[in-house]
Amino acid sequence: MTGVSRRSFLGAAAAAAAAGSLRANPLGMPIGSQTYPHRQRIKDGDFAGLCRDMAGLGIGTIELCTPTYGEFAILSDGKQVKKVLDDHGLTCYSTHCGMRALRTRQQEMIAWAKDIGITQMATASLAGPMQNGTTTLDAVKKLADEYNAIAAEAAKAGIQQILHDERFEMAKVEDGRVVYHVLLELLDPKLVKMQFQMSSIRGGVGDPVSYFKKYPGRFISMHLQGVDMNAPPPPPAHETPDNIPVGKDSLDWPKIFRAAKKSGLKNYYVEQPWDVTVQSVSYLKTLKA
Repeated sequence: MTGVSRRSFLGAAAAAAAAGSLRANPLGMPIGSQTYPHRQRIKDGDFAGLCRDMAGLGIGTIELCTPTYGEFAILSDGKQVKKVLDDHGLTCYSTHCGMRALRTRQQEMIAWAKDIGITQMATASLAGPMQNGTTTLDAVKKLADEYNAIAAEAAKAGIQQILHDERFEMAKVEDGRVVYHVLLELLDPKLVKMQFQMSSIRGGVGDPVSYFKKYPGRFISMHLQGVDMNAPPPPPAHETPDNIPVGKDSLDWPKIFRAAKKSGLKNYYVEQPWDVTVQSVSYLKTLKA
């Protein structure tokens, strides 16, 4: 270690320790943020500024959306995206990609993901047909078969396919079962992992802890939103993000994180507007699970 004084070395070590503390959280992994709520900044050409602000806040990893999302088209050069992330000390292992793009441009999106270092590709919803909060079992089976095939192709490239849960997944089939429950039976657990959306709790999906306990190894990711369980129930199959900071809501976050960690969660992402993200990240830094 030539040319480095003991004082300089200790100062650098202290700075590194402080940075590690800044990004500490209850799962022993970087605090994450989805970029979708901040898509206008990306569309406006300020991806680097967003990364700078996230890193300054204490976020260590982000989840992107593929450039097939209109606001993310500017990020079509995966290698340049990776450089911006590296410049700001951020990582990105996960992205969202819609069903239309997976059906028509999957290999292109896999190549883009590889340039960034992404190993997980999530889908917000299978977006099947439904009416008044209901769908058919045949429709769910058809979509599950299609998604298993998509996931098999992704696996060949070293990409883990993940299903998130939104309106369609909260619908019900003819026998009254929630679509999400049916999909957990029909999707291949080796090919398709799950990403739990906290704001879907009041929409009919139910308690995340019960899922983590019942399906160990299936839920490897989650999106965080504060949820007021005392608010009036939403319409059937309707997601209700309340823009409440994590930790200022009615959820038992230590219990959720304990169950998630035991179940094998690999990452999680705050998915909220910027001012709410700031408050949520502040809470996550103090949470002990």
